[in-house]
Amino acid sequence: MTQASQSAVRRVVIAGGGTAGWMTAAAIAKTMGPTVDLTLVESEMIGTVGVGEATIPPLRTFNRLLDIPEDVFMRETKATFKLGIQFEGWTDGSDRYIHSFGTTGRDHWTSGFQHFWKRGRVEGMAGPLSDYCLEYKAALEGKFARLPNDGMNYAYHLDSALYAKYLRGFAEQHGAVRIEGKINEVVLDPESGDITALDLDNGQRVEGDLFIDCTGFRALLIEGALQAGYDDWTHLLPCDRAIAVQTRAVGAAAPYTRSIAHDAGWQWRIPLQHRMGNGIVYCSQHLSDDAARERLLSTVEGETLTEPNQLRFRTGMRRKHWERNCIAVGLASGFMEPLESTSIHLIQRSVLRLLRMFPVAGVMACDRDAFNEQTVEDFVTIRDFLVLHYNVTERTDSAFWRQCRRLPIPDSLAHRIELFSKTGRIHCAGDELFRENSWLQVMLGQGLEPDFYHPIADKMPREELQRFLEQIRQSVSQTVDGLPLHEDYVRQYCDAGETV
Repeated sequence: MTQASQSAVRRVVIAGGGTAGWMTAAAIAKTMGPTVDLTLVESEMIGTVGVGEATIPPLRTFNRLLDIPEDVFMRETKATFKLGIQFEGWTDGSDRYIHSFGTTGRDHWTSGFQHFWKRGRVEGMAGPLSDYCLEYKAALEGKFARLPNDGMNYAYHLDSALYAKYLRGFAEQHGAVRIEGKINEVVLDPESGDITALDLDNGQRVEGDLFIDCTGFRALLIEGALQAGYDDWTHLLPCDRAIAVQTRAVGAAAPYTRSIAHDAGWQWRIPLQHRMGNGIVYCSQHLSDDAARERLLSTVEGETLTEPNQLRFRTGMRRKHWERNCIAVGLASGFMEPLESTSIHLIQRSVLRLLRMFPVAGVMACDRDAFNEQTVEDFVTIRDFLVLHYNVTERTDSAFWRQCRRLPIPDSLAHRIELFSKTGRIHCAGDELFRENSWLQVMLGQGLEPDFYHPIADKMPREELQRFLEQIRQSVSQTVDGLPLHEDYVRQYCDAGETV
């Protein structure tokens, strides 16, 4: 027998359920089928954080890969459509802008649309950026429809607990086995240091070849047993608390998430079909837990449906996301505050990355190194994008915002800010989550205006530039005029009924 066959991965054990555990189980069960024995261990006695009620467009790809019908998925999770995030009060306290999922205008091969738009603004012939982006304009007017050829880019607001429940049924239909039990001990091989089994409180032992840690902040396997280490980014992103509460819906669900800045952080509102998800994110140095709870409950609309759920966190990531024969997914891998709705996306990226480099012949260092390097890149680029929101601001009205303006920023972000402010250009690497249009909308929305634009924009005659801008504006406006209201579209496409 060869060494490869001796260490071949046949038994995969997922520790923990929730969104991370059942997304992982569903993808592996659907993709790997009977080639692996898949077991998920979870305890009904342990609650889940329930992160990720607001999502970003790549989740559509994940569901398509699993052949999950969109209308069924949306009914089961009481979902609505999401065209972006509206940021309120992030620049000077009274402003608002939308980071949408669309593409703004039309680029030239030498330069982005923003250079032509900037010249148009200088010469008084260009409207606000929202005039040139379909998703931005539709969000402002509360409209939505699925257009041919993916003509509208969108994501979802969903009930993450219901999504996990739906994926559990899906995974079990495709061969995943769920075991009820609380993990008492993570058993390590005394020679190799690999995980060999999980001992449960009911006396059961679950053995495996590959273990996936979905135990959330506790990180029982990757940290508790293997001590992979953690990089704390609180010095860059000082918010360290959150409180979440659900309320009954009192009006039509908007097709966007709201992010409302306050003097010590921000609040979210996420509209589902049957309820509103509400939360407050804050820095405990500047706002007490009791004051944050009072502020949240005094600003929500509608009857509260749950008790407020307090979360404490340290923004950052695991130093090793794949250590020995264990891979961390979800909160066990790291935490990025939900400012740009990246929680479920990071789960998805790790799961799909694992499937692409699944260690059929055994765990190899080259796979681990590649997985860790790519996952670190995901976290770092998202971190920089989040820091941008806090750093580029005119707010000095509270100690928190003055602290944010003084915080050091990563060199990678400083370079992006300098490049845009001086030239109007935006650099994105090939596999980054947030593309040029995302950086553009947030930089401009936060009040960062470029000093110059590309000279190619001056080559276009003034009348031609005016026609160019007007044609795009009219196309966007006419399309939005023809769209139904978001609430009407949801009702006819995926109505989940009136139940809470």
